[in-house]
Amino acid sequence: MSTFKSFEEIEAWQKARELTREIYAITHRDLFAKDFGLRDQICRASVSILSNIAEGFERGGTNEFKQFLSIAKGSAGEVRCQLYVALDQHYIDSEIFNKLLARVTEVSKLIGGLMSYLRSTEIRGSKYKRN
Repeated sequence: MSTFKSFEEIEAWQKARELTREIYAITHRDLFAKDFGLRDQICRASVSILSNIAEGFERGGTNEFKQFLSIAKGSAGEVRCQLYVALDQHYIDSEIFNKLLARVTEVSKLIGGLMSYLRSTEIRGSKYKRN
């Protein structure tokens, strides 16, 4: 795995951004738009995924990055859970549910893979590089 120069290069961040775009689109339609609590919570959780990837990367240390990736992975689990609630409340149909569930699961796996890589590497992070 090569070294990233920016968080925008990280595939997990890119996929989380796509997921967030789709979450916002579906939550602003029909009955979903009227359930302010669930709508806001799933939107916040999806934003949390890409935000924590970005913040962890920008901290410049591998250990901090791993911690923020862990939070991002937890937020992906939260989105998955809330998709089930949306399905059960008939805010989304099974086709949309399955599509979004596959996307958030992919994001979670990418984050997990990056965490595994960081656990196995000697790289400490950009803030430890000597100029």
